[in-house]
Amino acid sequence: MKPILVSQRIDVWRDRNERRDALDQRLVAILAECGLLAVPVPNRPESVAALWWALMPAGVVLSGGNDLLVQGGDTPERDATERVLLDLAIGNAAPVLGICHGLQVIVDHFGGTLERLDGHVATRHPVAGELGAFEVNSYHNWGVRQLPTVLQSLAQAPDGSIEALRHAELPVLAVMWHPEREAALAPRDRHLIERHFA
Repeated sequence: MKPILVSQRIDVWRDRNERRDALDQRLVAILAECGLLAVPVPNRPESVAALWWALMPAGVVLSGGNDLLVQGGDTPERDATERVLLDLAIGNAAPVLGICHGLQVIVDHFGGTLERLDGHVATRHPVAGELGAFEVNSYHNWGVRQLPTVLQSLAQAPDGSIEALRHAELPVLAVMWHPEREAALAPRDRHLIERHFA
């Protein structure tokens, strides 16, 4: 299996004064189904480069969860960690896959503007575009309608928000839905992941 670095959400337990890194086991499982060994990245930006050079990963997954600081989020260490991960991946021509929050990180990184969306939390809706027409799950409050010129839309929701994108030149791909939250990995998502990290 190919090792890939996977960012983690932060769960804040105020009553215990704890900040916990967390990764959905289902994401680890679907990546394994695609021949990828998920290596969780601690949210310590100063440690990311050492982990990168020790592992020499085949790519990066920016996972779901948390809002960015620009959206009022309270996990600055995650934002900083993912900035370092994204810079290292781009600098080493390694593929990047963003999932939900990860798509938002990518849009922000390339100068796009995120906006609050209604009707995208704990629901399902159709998408259509270059990837085809199908239904996806939806768990996000924030999204994007206008992409920076270097990013291209692959799928849109009926309200015009972007549900999947790629970079015009770099191996950067992102989806707003959560492949890991389906009862089983959808064949289209398996194909997307396997092809991206081939």
